[in-house]
Amino acid sequence: MGWYLADLASGVVHMLFDYRPCPPDKGLNELFFYTGSRESEDYLALVRDRMASVSAFDRLVYDFKNHHPRPMALGRRPVWRLIGSSVVLAALPMSLLLNIAAWVLPVPGWLVATALALIVGGAFAQYFHGSLHRDDNPALIGWMRRLRLLMSPHAHQLHHDTLQRDFATNCGWSNPLINRVFNALRAQGYLVDAGLVPGP
Repeated sequence: MGWYLADLASGVVHMLFDYRPCPPDKGLNELFFYTGSRESEDYLALVRDRMASVSAFDRLVYDFKNHHPRPMALGRRPVWRLIGSSVVLAALPMSLLLNIAAWVLPVPGWLVATALALIVGGAFAQYFHGSLHRDDNPALIGWMRRLRLLMSPHAHQLHHDTLQRDFATNCGWSNPLINRVFNALRAQGYLVDAGLVPGP
């Protein structure tokens, strides 16, 4: 249950961040559509300038959009860049709450196990996502894929083919549910394609 919930969280966040519009008039579209070398000093200076003008949350949202045309860049990022926000915003607070609960209440073992699986799966969700866009992964990733605890790059490619399905990036168990939620929201006029790229 905990691993399923972590997968579900990865998919819901992915879906919402993919389609959430970036703040307008911040020049993020210049970064997104930049045609020169992304290792040039000109581009790196532009990144520093544009990212300084938006919140940390909006930088995360931009990263999700920027990932689609350049998926392999995610696999080259260092571990802390991938998991830092998940650890600080979710895993650390949840683990502290779990410790406090276990200290003051008789928390059943099954609930502790569920919470631990959720915390670990949630904390490493972007790392697992990055591993889908990297050829050289630790042996543990391969073992977890063989056990179906992590999805395969082929399964994740279904998301990149349309950007309208299979948003979960851990194991994909929750994708049938998330796909139904996505389709219902889209039918109501939410999650429109304009949100997939930064506007002017």
